[in-house]
Amino acid sequence: MSPRMSALQWPHGRWAVPWEGHPCAPFRAFRCARWLISLICFTFKHSHTFLPWLLPFFSTPIWALFTLKSQVKLSLRIIALMALLSVHVQEVTKLPAEASYKLPSQHEIGYQKLSRERSWLEEFAPPHLLKPPLTAHKLDGATGSLDSDKLWKPPPNRDYVPCTEPSSSYTTPLESRGYLLVHANGGLNQMRAGICDMVAVARLINATLVIPELDKRSLWQDSSNFSDVFDEYHFINSLVGDVKIIKKLPKELATATRAVKHFRSWSGVDYYEEEIAKMWDEYQVIRAAKSDSRLANNNLPPDIQKLRCRACYEALRFAPQIERMGKLLVDRMRSYGRYIALHLRFEKDMLAFSGCTHDLSPEEAEELKGIRENTTWWKVKDIDPIEQRSKGYCPLTPNEVGIFLSALGFPSSTPIYIAAGEIYGGESRMADLQTRYPIFMNKEKLASAEELEPFINHASQMAALDYIVSVESDIFIPTYSGNMARAVEGHRRFLGHRKTISPDRQDIFAIEEGMRRWESPLLSQNSFTSLIQGQ
Repeated sequence: MSPRMSALQWPHGRWAVPWEGHPCAPFRAFRCARWLISLICFTFKHSHTFLPWLLPFFSTPIWALFTLKSQVKLSLRIIALMALLSVHVQEVTKLPAEASYKLPSQHEIGYQKLSRERSWLEEFAPPHLLKPPLTAHKLDGATGSLDSDKLWKPPPNRDYVPCTEPSSSYTTPLESRGYLLVHANGGLNQMRAGICDMVAVARLINATLVIPELDKRSLWQDSSNFSDVFDEYHFINSLVGDVKIIKKLPKELATATRAVKHFRSWSGVDYYEEEIAKMWDEYQVIRAAKSDSRLANNNLPPDIQKLRCRACYEALRFAPQIERMGKLLVDRMRSYGRYIALHLRFEKDMLAFSGCTHDLSPEEAEELKGIRENTTWWKVKDIDPIEQRSKGYCPLTPNEVGIFLSALGFPSSTPIYIAAGEIYGGESRMADLQTRYPIFMNKEKLASAEELEPFINHASQMAALDYIVSVESDIFIPTYSGNMARAVEGHRRFLGHRKTISPDRQDIFAIEEGMRRWESPLLSQNSFTSLIQGQ
């Protein structure tokens, strides 16, 4: 439902000579013709040497009518004609007699030029780029920008609506068999998803859920408790008909033996109802050591899926102080007009984990490698950054984001909200993007230091503010498909199919590599724009 902006959308399959449509095609054809002419002139100059060898081939009466000089002149004319034809001959459709005098419009000229560039790119593009278009967009006259209303228009709902109401056979929770403790691991959105899954697990195993403990040992070193980030009272009361939830374990069980269990990843109902539920025979308290990705996404009872949705989009509300600050940021952002929330994943930890080093200096790449090698819980240490990028596993750089937004047709007056942590490389790495889009905002620019002071040293709370501004934006654009990108996109769909644009990074990187390889002056912003928009 969220539009996927394809980076390559052009006809394919037509054979093209290597230089056809290339900006330097006339010069390449001329050099080829000049080389052949030089060869013939060399032959003529040394005719006293080559003539005895050539005469036997011209022994027929018709060839006897020509001198070697006239043959050379004829050859030169043929070569020149072929060179011109190889570059400039195009298919021309027949026009009605009354329309034959009409000149092509500027748009038609631009389209013909683009078609030649595409045919040239097709010859050398990787196979995965030669695919039929997923969508087509109408260009706005000769400017190459998409129609403004289409840019901001939300996608159709296709009759998909939120489905959270339980079925008629859904009952209140059965008598609890024990207590489920949960350690929610990861960043904010990883913890959110894990908590929602543990609500469903508690229902499956007839457990009383104790308010989850948030991760305090991760890379972010955030000391926040559940009630600092989420509305604890609302969470408990919203799910009263689904799962019994308490704030703390009863005192009499504080010293009871606990079964510490790493629930199997992506497990279904049978695993929890049979293997995990059996543990109640021996223990009163089960502690889930991790919460992320412990429940399968598919093949679950509809009422369990609906419970997950209720937990995520209705029960798991942010704490009142975060909600107030988030709404204030949204209101201030709205004062600039319709805005884009850009989830710019270019933080140091993300780049170190993914091994992406494009546009970084050798010193920066070495620093990231050191972080990866010294982080014990990151299993993969040796990563090929070029391979990562070619597969689309790297985020767009700030510079690439600016080019991408311009190519889509967003004017420089478009307000941009940056939902991100500290960008690796600082202000210098953001300079090009900020030059393209001067209305360039984040939490720190929209709010004073005093307003942000309660949240500033808590990564989860700061991320929650970005989450709120992103969900409420007119368009959300993630530069990487991480936990926040998926969480925000899903929440926006739930709230009414708000527009999300997810760049196809693999195709964009391939286009850039093709442009860089040819170093063509004509394959500049205009050509990149046309390829991105998929005319």
